[in-house]
Amino acid sequence: MTTRRLHPAWLVAAVAFVALVGAAGFRATPSVLLHPLHAEFGWPLATISAAVSVNLLLYGITAPFAAALMERFGIRRVVAVALLLVTAGSGLTVFMTASWQLVLCWGVLVGLGTGSMALAFAATVTGRWFVKHRGLVTGVLTAGGAAGQLVFLPLLAMLVRDHGWRVAALVVAGAALAVVPLVVWLLREHPADLGMPAYGATEVTPPPTATGGAAARAVGALAQAVRTRPFWLLAGGFAICGATTNGLVGTHFVPAAHDHGMSETTAASLLALVGLFDIVGTIASGWLTDRVDSRVLLGVYYALRGVSLLLLPSLFGGSTEPSMLVFIVFYGLDWVATVPPTVALCREYFGAAAPVVFGWVFASHQLGAALAASAAGLVRDRLGEYTPAWYVAGALAIGAAGLSLSLRRRPRGVVPTPALVTAGPAVPRAWRYRG
Repeated sequence: MTTRRLHPAWLVAAVAFVALVGAAGFRATPSVLLHPLHAEFGWPLATISAAVSVNLLLYGITAPFAAALMERFGIRRVVAVALLLVTAGSGLTVFMTASWQLVLCWGVLVGLGTGSMALAFAATVTGRWFVKHRGLVTGVLTAGGAAGQLVFLPLLAMLVRDHGWRVAALVVAGAALAVVPLVVWLLREHPADLGMPAYGATEVTPPPTATGGAAARAVGALAQAVRTRPFWLLAGGFAICGATTNGLVGTHFVPAAHDHGMSETTAASLLALVGLFDIVGTIASGWLTDRVDSRVLLGVYYALRGVSLLLLPSLFGGSTEPSMLVFIVFYGLDWVATVPPTVALCREYFGAAAPVVFGWVFASHQLGAALAASAAGLVRDRLGEYTPAWYVAGALAIGAAGLSLSLRRRPRGVVPTPALVTAGPAVPRAWRYRG
C-alpha cells in the first residue's frame, strides 16, 4: 500500500497565502485612521488621502519590478524584505508629528513593501508551481490578500477606539514581522529545485536563467506590452477596478458611512463582511476562470459592480438596513473577482512574460486607486459629501465592462514570445500577436 504524498506546491501556496494576509493588515488602516489623524493633527482629509494615494500608487508601480526581482533573487528574499518594510513603515508612524512623515511611512515604506507582495507575487507563485487548478489557486491567493485587508478592519477599529491609533499601528507591524520566519523557512522557489514537475505537469521544467538587471526586464516587458491592444484594454479596465475598490470603497466607505451617522466600528465591520464574501467570490471566480471565457467573466463583474455603486448613495444611513447588507454581500462577491480572469488573460496574450506584464497591469489598478482616493477626498472637502464620487465610479465600472468584452481571442497557433522574461536588456521587438 502506497501513501500519496502532498505536492509541495500546496505548501508554497499556503505560505504565500499567509504572507499576503500578513501584509494586508496595514493596508486596512486608512479607513479607520482618517478621522483619528484628522482629529489629532488637524490635517485635512485631502492631505491624509494624499498619503493613501502615494501608498496605492507605489503598491502598484512596485509590482512589476518585484516580479522581475523575484526572477533575479528569488521569491523568498524579496518577500522577506517586503515584510520588513511593512513592519518599519507601520511601526515608525507612531513617532510622526508632520504630514510628510505620514507620506514617508504610510505612503512610501508600506507602499513599497506591500507592492512587493502584490498580485504579481500571486501570479509568480501560481505560474511556477501550478498547471492544474491554476485559476483556482490564483483566486485563493487573491482572496487572502484582499480579504485579509478587510477582515482586519473590526480589530483595528476596536483598537483605535479603545487604545488609540498608535496601538493599532504597532499591532500591524508585529503581525507583518511574525510572518518573516515562516517565509524564510518554508517558501520554495521552483519545483525543479526539488526535482519534480509543477502540480498538474508531467515533466520537470528547469527554471529560466535570469540575466541582466531586474529593472531592465521590467521596463522591457512594458515596452513590448504597450505595443499591443490587449494590454491597454486590460490596463484600462484594471485601473477602473482599482478606483472602484481600494481607492474609493476601501478608503472612503467608513468615513462616508460615518457622515450619515453610522459608527466607525459598525462601518468597519461592514467592510469586514465584504472581505468574508470576497473569499467566496474570488475563489469561485478562480474556479470559473478554469472553465469560462475570462473576457465574459470580466464584463459581467464590472457591469454588476457599476450598478451596485450607482445604488450605494441611497443605502447609507445611521443604522444597518437590510438593503445595505445586500449591497455588502453583493459587492463582497465581486470585490477582487476580476483578478483570476485578468491573470489568465495576461498568460494568454503574453505567455512566459505574464507575471511581469501583469505587474504593469496591476500598476494601472493602483494608479486608478490612487487617483480615486485623492479625488474622493477632495470631493468630500469641497462639497461636504461623497455622492458624486459614487456615481462617477459606477459609470466608470460599466465602461470597464465594455473594455473587457472588446478583447479578442488570441488566434490558435499564434503564441507570444517567452524570451522576454528571461532575456536581459535586449528583448524581442514585439510579440507576434498584437490583438
